[in-house]
Amino acid sequence: MYQPPDYFQLDDLLTDEHKIIRSAIRDWVSREVKPIIEQYAQKHEPLPLSIMRGLGEMGALGPFIPEQYGGAGLDYISYGLIMTELERGDSSVRSSASVQSSLVMYPIYEFGSEEQKNKFLPKLATGEMIGAFGLTEPNHGSDPGSMRTHFEDKGDHYLLNGSKMWITNAPVCDLAVVWAKDETGIVHGLIVERGMEGFTTPETLDKWSLRASATGELVFDNVKVPKENLLPGVKGLKGPLMCLNSARYGIAWGALGAAMDCYDTALQYTLERKQFGKSIASFQLQQKKLAEILTEITKGQLLVWRLGVLKNEGKATPAQISMAKRNNVDTALKIARESRQMLGAMGITGDFPIMRHMMNLESVITYEGTHDIHLLITGNDITGIAAFE
Repeated sequence: MYQPPDYFQLDDLLTDEHKIIRSAIRDWVSREVKPIIEQYAQKHEPLPLSIMRGLGEMGALGPFIPEQYGGAGLDYISYGLIMTELERGDSSVRSSASVQSSLVMYPIYEFGSEEQKNKFLPKLATGEMIGAFGLTEPNHGSDPGSMRTHFEDKGDHYLLNGSKMWITNAPVCDLAVVWAKDETGIVHGLIVERGMEGFTTPETLDKWSLRASATGELVFDNVKVPKENLLPGVKGLKGPLMCLNSARYGIAWGALGAAMDCYDTALQYTLERKQFGKSIASFQLQQKKLAEILTEITKGQLLVWRLGVLKNEGKATPAQISMAKRNNVDTALKIARESRQMLGAMGITGDFPIMRHMMNLESVITYEGTHDIHLLITGNDITGIAAFE
């Protein structure tokens, strides 16, 4: 029976609604994800689309979107708790939900027209439609301002050309929110729909990480995009960066779910495993590791709880979100590595989730802003000097 760590009684700071939401998602993950995830990860096969439908039924897609557009109208601590439970199942599940919520539904809600909101958000909220987010390019990752994807005004439509890479949900998406430059070099968001001529989504294969996630490219070869599909509410990189802030917030919570699953696995294993005539949990080095892991998880929990309060109050800054994302993913990856060692050779098998979490976190520490870039964002906030320009 999974027992999430709560060493500093953070549950006392949650509302009854928070706990009900967390419990519902936790039960769903245990029922729908845990029994099948190892099989799909081992086979390098994306989880079935029924998982996204299930997420929709649970209200886990765009949970902070108002109910009038199909969302659940929840606060940001609820969103964080949902992401934690989903990543306990697997980073691929949290990634899909995070992309759908923060990188597709969020920009349509925040920057879209009323017509766009009513057309797309309800179907995205149920999982009937799956979305992708197109920002990263083959030659432009940490420097999105140098993107080459562009569009031209052709009178009654826009003509879009270029490509995006490392895109979660790309092979299965029904639409993509794509960021591209106009003739003057200004970045805009466009909603590109499946079926538009010249729009293809080749799958990225042979991954050692996020093996149960559908990853691919977005390729645009003279794609005619209707003018009503331009997001009217934002210009410049402010738009995609605001989306990334929302996604990074969810990742900061989500990574703790993977860390907690590794901790729980290691704890149970050390209590049951016997060597030299007694449980290995009785040895000092194992207790040292467990104590250090629990300490780091607790610090991460306190960090995201406070960040959630600030987010609900509209006070959370991009730099604070960067710090939380960087710290908690780095912490989770270190915990996964330490937990794996505690299981010895068994830690590399699919009988336990630790190695899968470890490989997944190698992607999470890179996407939505790399580990080093987030460090420099904090440095920029401290000194006022941008070291990455």
